[in-house]
Amino acid sequence: MRADRLLSLLLLLQNRGRMTAPELAAELEVSVRTVYRDIEALGASGVPVLADRGPAGGYRLMDGYRTRLTGLTDAEAGSLFLAGAPGPARDLGLGAVLTTAQLKLQAALPAELAERARRVQDRFHLDAPAWFRDADPVPHLAAVARAVWEQRVIRAHYRRWRGEVHRELRPLGIVLKGGIWYLVALVDEAVRTYRIARFLAVDTTGETFERPTGFDLAACWEESSRRLESALQQGTAHLRLSPRAQRLLPMQFGAVGARALENAGPPDHEGWVRVEMPVEAQAVAVGDLLRLGAEAEVLGPPELRQAVAETVATLAHRYAAGEAEAVHGQ
Repeated sequence: MRADRLLSLLLLLQNRGRMTAPELAAELEVSVRTVYRDIEALGASGVPVLADRGPAGGYRLMDGYRTRLTGLTDAEAGSLFLAGAPGPARDLGLGAVLTTAQLKLQAALPAELAERARRVQDRFHLDAPAWFRDADPVPHLAAVARAVWEQRVIRAHYRRWRGEVHRELRPLGIVLKGGIWYLVALVDEAVRTYRIARFLAVDTTGETFERPTGFDLAACWEESSRRLESALQQGTAHLRLSPRAQRLLPMQFGAVGARALENAGPPDHEGWVRVEMPVEAQAVAVGDLLRLGAEAEVLGPPELRQAVAETVATLAHRYAAGEAEAVHGQ
């Protein structure tokens, strides 16, 4: 590990020029004291590291010095597929490996290509988690990722909404969707999907397995997503939307809301339009549609309209009662 860190330190100085000890410590995710020791070790091994004093000081390599130790290891080459997602790479336990791989690539590139790569990195950033929601805690993600990579069977203690279960899984791949990590695995010859945050314990059995011939993780996930969406969408809501609700619909319901608006009827004299939109089970649909507040009216089906009306009446009664209690309390 220290040899990898020393190489990363050397490549940082080569690629970026003068850097302070705190800057190097932040990049390498170590203490400043460790950076001082590593700088001494590089100097002792013959690398000409110069220390500039003063407010604009820092460490740099002697002018003209360049290392050619830029060959990628297998792990570093594999980590490059996560080059646009440093956060997920870190979650998978590949953060340091990815950083070293990127530094090696930068060191090996001609100057004009290295500068172009730096410009791209400065101008584009991928932030995978969704807005206004903390990422799932995934303490077992690294263990699951190792099992996927090494094709090892795992025993998992898993929490479902109906209770906890124990499963023996043959992990095929990991998917990051909207900031949530999922495991795609074989269970009794069937491919299933598990939310990794719900693993309570993960143990390897020591047994390895062969991946199914021709298995395509991306295609499997796409098909699984289509099945899930089809299963969730259990009906169609007929809605009347104000101009404001028309702006909110794509934000609240994503592509489903956007498609509904594309097929909306003509606006009335107040600018309201009528749309049809797929919805989940009635209990879920009521909560979802109430997020639009008074900017939307549910026209049908009758049972959905009735359910929304009953929920609104209950809320009105509760708030009216609460207001009366507050007044009496004064």
